[in-house]
Amino acid sequence: QVQLVESGGGSVQAGDSLRLSCVFYGQTFALYVMGWFRQVPGKERELVAQITSGSSTYEADSVKGRFTQSRDHAKNTVYLQMNSLRPEDTAIYYCAAKHTTTSEFAYWGQGTRVTVSS
Repeated sequence: QVQLVESGGGSVQAGDSLRLSCVFYGQTFALYVMGWFRQVPGKERELVAQITSGSSTYEADSVKGRFTQSRDHAKNTVYLQMNSLRPEDTAIYYCAAKHTTTSEFAYWGQGTRVTVSS
């Protein structure tokens, strides 16, 4: 069973940076695509970014050029570096994992809150 443990959220000012971390437990990290989602109350959860085992990345247009991802296979950890934060980035951020053979993210972290003030 996969378990994901996130950390790194917080409250910052617009223009500041934060780095989220997600530690992967339970299975072979290299066999999973890792994703970052965010959710604002009353809205659907949206995919912000994802990174494959080979470190190919996707970022949503809303964060492209500001958010970058990386994964450390030695630490079974994926990171989301968030720069130039905006108030509209305020949300609960979730780490997620899906096996490379599946299309849906099946495993989720507990979420970490990011609040950006103007």
